[in-house]
Amino acid sequence: MYATTGLPTSARDIITLIARIGLGAIFIAHGWQKFNEWTIPGTSDSFAQMGVPMADIAAPAATFIELIGGALLILGALTPLVGFLLAADVIGALIIVHLTPTPFVDQGGWELVAALAAGALLIAAAGPGRLSVDRVLFARKAGKGRKRSSASRAVTADA
Repeated sequence: MYATTGLPTSARDIITLIARIGLGAIFIAHGWQKFNEWTIPGTSDSFAQMGVPMADIAAPAATFIELIGGALLILGALTPLVGFLLAADVIGALIIVHLTPTPFVDQGGWELVAALAAGALLIAAAGPGRLSVDRVLFARKAGKGRKRSSASRAVTADA
């Protein structure tokens, strides 16, 4: 079975898994940095200096969205919700801190947060692929209670 890209479904699943692992690892690294290196109070102070509103709430929220969300993204669990939350997290960083005339991250620019937001939104919209926790959890639920009628079985058999 081929998608509109011309790639076999199995290739798309592997590519999506690689993308989830890459993005998830970056989010985990940034969340871990806020949690372990800077600490939550240190991150809160830094956020306040950057002008982040409600820094005492935003710092732990960003930290745990990145840590837990990154892990869930790798697993492909609750993907639409997690992708949206991760994108919202970095879009906030883009608007408040990184919206500068230069895109380059080494100059405080927006390229990294824009790429992370785009990737998270793409996975949220396209789904995690078949190699995911979502597939295991929700494929069973979708199949339960869906008995086909004898008429639909007959049509399928004739085809």
